[in-house]
Amino acid sequence: MSSQTLPHRTLGRTGLSASVLGFGGAVIGIPNYLRRTGLDERAETEAALAAVHRAVERGVSYFDTAPGYGAGRSEELIGRALTDVRSDVLIATKIGIKPTDDHQSWEESLQASMRRLRTDHVDVLQLHGNTWTDEMVDWVLRGPARWLEQTRESGRVSAIGLTAEAPSGALERLLRTEVFDLLQIAYSVIYQDPCDYQREPFGVIPLAKSLDLGVTTMRTTTSGVFQRLLHSEFPELDPARISRLAIKFVLSTPQVDCALVGMSEPAEVDANTALAGDTADRLDLRRLHDFFERETR
Repeated sequence: MSSQTLPHRTLGRTGLSASVLGFGGAVIGIPNYLRRTGLDERAETEAALAAVHRAVERGVSYFDTAPGYGAGRSEELIGRALTDVRSDVLIATKIGIKPTDDHQSWEESLQASMRRLRTDHVDVLQLHGNTWTDEMVDWVLRGPARWLEQTRESGRVSAIGLTAEAPSGALERLLRTEVFDLLQIAYSVIYQDPCDYQREPFGVIPLAKSLDLGVTTMRTTTSGVFQRLLHSEFPELDPARISRLAIKFVLSTPQVDCALVGMSEPAEVDANTALAGDTADRLDLRRLHDFFERETR
């Protein structure tokens, strides 16, 4: 059980409650993804398991993974670490969307994921998308969408969603079908289009909220782009502080239910959960984007 309480938000119409900071599983699954640890495989495994355990202790309740994160390694590590607390957490994973896939391949993918995750159900099953086009949406509505609905009806999956790297008209069209319960999208301090506060706010995230979908974010820390950008001009800046600023920006967006952050060691978990738990230290995004000077008298 958790020794710390983090703020929670309800994931739209699903009724599922998730911590505002979620555990992104890519970095513990994909070798050398975004960073080189310098550890051997055994030490990396031990650090990853310790990070997941610490996340639970610190109040993180949402864990996101995918079969493609290290050919199942991320799912295996998360499943192993969460076995004793399975009923206290939400696990989200994904299926691929290659046009050559069919019902049998999706079913086999789900079954393999559940085996690796050591569970008989998945809280959130998502289409592992990229940038959505009308052709992809047409294909999804002809095949994967109905199969996903059936898995939800069977009780093996509590909610269904999709992931997206960027907004598009096709993505908005897909959300408006109301087939899906959640949207996971790339959104950060440098990729603000999904929730643009210059326009009240405007974008696919407010659209998802208006449709009562849950919203989680990926690329919350910009996958290192923001850090490298600032470090090129200000080499004295601590990359960890830059990452915390990026996380703080997303946590300050009320339309976001859960900000996913990859964490591969307990120290990262401690720093990030402390930030997520400090609700007084949020940015005022409306004021941040206000271009006009206001009278103070």
